[in-house]
Amino acid sequence: MPMEPIPDLSSLSLADIARLAQDHKLPPIERWNPTHCGDSEMRIARDGTWFHQGSPIGRPAMVRLFSTILRREADGSYVLVTPVEKLDIAVEDAPFVAVEMKVERDGRDAVLV
Repeated sequence: MPMEPIPDLSSLSLADIARLAQDHKLPPIERWNPTHCGDSEMRIARDGTWFHQGSPIGRPAMVRLFSTILRREADGSYVLVTPVEKLDIAVEDAPFVAVEMKVERDGRDAVLV
């Protein structure tokens, strides 16, 4: 059975994305364990820009697609994973950029959400 199109994640909250993952609207990357195939020659810069072979990936839809198959391994490294291959990807800081946050409570009890 073909997979449904991947939703536009940029407008969704983390709770919405978690719900989509639970409803199987995102690829089941946690169940895919293919053999490691090499390096993707891709990098995610600290500002969130994705690169391939040193050039920025200019198509937002392509970045969104890759972001749905990005997984952090037990050793802390990151890979792009499909049912048949696993490729390393360099991540300079974090594989995401916070686009909105809210502070709950004040002072030492403050929490970012």
